[in-house]
Amino acid sequence: MSSDPAAGATRLAFYGDDFTGSVDVLLQVARRGWTGRLFTRLPDRETLRAAAQQCDAVGVAGIARSLPTEQVEAEVRPVLTVLAGLDPQVLQYKACSTADSSPQVGSLGRALEIGRSVLGEHTVPLLFAQPDFGRYTVFGHHFAREGETVYRLDRQPTMSSHPVTPMNESDLAVHLGRQTDLEIGSVPFTAYTSVAEVTRLIGESDVAGLVLDVLQEEHLRLLGQAMLDLGGFAIGSGGLSHALAAAEPGGAGPVPVATPARGPVLAVSGSRSAQTRRQMDAAARAGWMIEPVLADGVQERALAALATGRSVALSSDDADTSGLAAEEVLPTLARAATGIVEAAVADGVGRVIVCGGDTSSRVTTLLGVESLSIAANPAGNVVLLRAHAEDQAIDGLELLLKGGQVGAVDLFETIRTLDTDT
Repeated sequence: MSSDPAAGATRLAFYGDDFTGSVDVLLQVARRGWTGRLFTRLPDRETLRAAAQQCDAVGVAGIARSLPTEQVEAEVRPVLTVLAGLDPQVLQYKACSTADSSPQVGSLGRALEIGRSVLGEHTVPLLFAQPDFGRYTVFGHHFAREGETVYRLDRQPTMSSHPVTPMNESDLAVHLGRQTDLEIGSVPFTAYTSVAEVTRLIGESDVAGLVLDVLQEEHLRLLGQAMLDLGGFAIGSGGLSHALAAAEPGGAGPVPVATPARGPVLAVSGSRSAQTRRQMDAAARAGWMIEPVLADGVQERALAALATGRSVALSSDDADTSGLAAEEVLPTLARAATGIVEAAVADGVGRVIVCGGDTSSRVTTLLGVESLSIAANPAGNVVLLRAHAEDQAIDGLELLLKGGQVGAVDLFETIRTLDTDT
């Protein structure tokens, strides 16, 4: 792995273990002057290498977080192997800032094992904290904000009751140690006396992975510099990406907060979260047409509304899926949503919102989107992306891909009215 950015290697290559989380890497590095490109699937080596020569960060969005542990190998190893061939300064396995994983699903322990077998058996930094997102690690224990309160991870209302990976342990070394036979240690923030000292602590450690404390921005910059100096494989959240770019900011300039207006907006949803429903209700009050995405004749009504300049949001929490098996619901919603998006884009719609992480992944794939770059960052962690595709109708399309809980209640109207002239 290269430790010299002047040598022609990209600074950061990354694999994201879910789709919307992968987008956060682009945002974190772009805020600090790095350029980036996210591929929706592993491209051919020539395409990937060309992107690496043009960008500070290149990555591939994956699905390992939702996979049974026995399937993680086939998903992750080929991507890490190809990304390692780019000779980046750091190769990141991008995980969630709440470290949600288990021995059975989305195993980060298995990711650690695979990464070390691909890139060498050095000590792997494990950085999950992301202070600007309300995620902190203190003496190895992880904390996450919900609302206005910061909870220890095993007491955080959402994560402690997560339906797939409930978090019942806040000590990240213990949590990750349950997922692998490799030894996991931790470094407290009280040891952060200098970059050189942290570099020594990581470089001379004999454990497989080291959980790193972060309480504040200065910790991120220090750790980022140490990781860039060491090079190699690292596992962590968007906070890790933030750390790297904050240590050595680029010259790409600030991220735009808006792009020129694109007319009416189409939103499609596979999310059944309460926040997405609140956003739908707010859009309805603002005059949007709101209907279930699976309703009979909805495509024709949606296209007619868009043609008059009225924005449209198609929901899933009230869609009739009673005739579908559980495993058929998401694919059916995604196919229906994609068909409507394709028809709307053909009619001139240039800005689309997709709600739900899994839905975002499926819809972008079905649309033939090959990669994504940042178009604008209107607020917080809301990112407007630009699609890159062979299909000229899709190439240049602006996409907001949002997890169910992401965004303020008035998010849809914010995106509709987004304009460089306002």
